[in-house]
Amino acid sequence: MNRFFVSDIGPDEAVITGEDLKHLVSVLRLRKGDHVMLSDGRGSECEGEIEHVEPGRARVKTGPWRPCVSEPHHKLTLFQCLPKAGKMETIIQKSTELGMNALVPTRSARCVVQPGRDFDKKLQRYRKVAREAAMQSHRGLIPEVLPLVELKQADLSIFDTVYVAYEGEKEQSLKHVMADRPGRRIALFVGPEGGFEPDEVACLVKKGAKVVSLGPRILRTETAGMAMVAQILFELGE
Repeated sequence: MNRFFVSDIGPDEAVITGEDLKHLVSVLRLRKGDHVMLSDGRGSECEGEIEHVEPGRARVKTGPWRPCVSEPHHKLTLFQCLPKAGKMETIIQKSTELGMNALVPTRSARCVVQPGRDFDKKLQRYRKVAREAAMQSHRGLIPEVLPLVELKQADLSIFDTVYVAYEGEKEQSLKHVMADRPGRRIALFVGPEGGFEPDEVACLVKKGAKVVSLGPRILRTETAGMAMVAQILFELGE
């Protein structure tokens, strides 16, 4: 069943507008009486029946709202150091499909790409990618794409556990450290193409992070975050 995110929600009705309306009418060719799945973007969903389609909006009669069964109970936030052009969208898209809760673009010492004046526009594009991926993968929540942070200034106090993927770690695997249950709110740090500086890793460890290896093969920055999200949710049974 086709899924749409809605924010205009009444007691027994919701309204679809904007790009979603164009997709509903022009691509899917849905009409009055067709059934759709709606999500409020915060983890709840319901089935609805299209009551009326008119210029600018479609009104949908809603059934009872319920928690979305596809949403992980654990909340994973990926701190992704800025990759080269084009890779961030892929990271957001695939990590959303896998179950990521939020992504924080992060600047570190070895980032080749530096944010320009147009970074706010890029954020809007990134958020659109997250929304589209959430719809495609039948998520009940649209992962947040948060503003850029400097690595050493990242606030980790809200997380139960923080994992840092580091190619210099040879002993402690992600699977091994997860033997100690990580709690519900988990942060993941992935470096840029050149990896982390040792002092950056030390800074994160001082804040309570656990440094982990992702295995004997060195992963690209666009692969590492996806691998961490997939492995963590697998180990947690989600």
